[in-house]
Amino acid sequence: MPGVTLGENDNFDYALRKFKKQVEKAGILSELKKRQHYEKPSIQKKKKEAAARKRLMKKMRKMQMM
Repeated sequence: MPGVTLGENDNFDYALRKFKKQVEKAGILSELKKRQHYEKPSIQKKKKEAAARKRLMKKMRKMQMM
């Protein structure tokens, strides 16, 4: 669980940026977006396969450039 402790001389904006960075690193926002609505297993599978195809195509393009 992300959390930031403030000292007496710490700036609120600095603490907020630090907290946002910790939340992003922990993946909390992406997890929240995933859980906002139910997704059928077949849709999840299709999305996963599409992501794998996209990664493969990116890898192929990278190899062609070399």
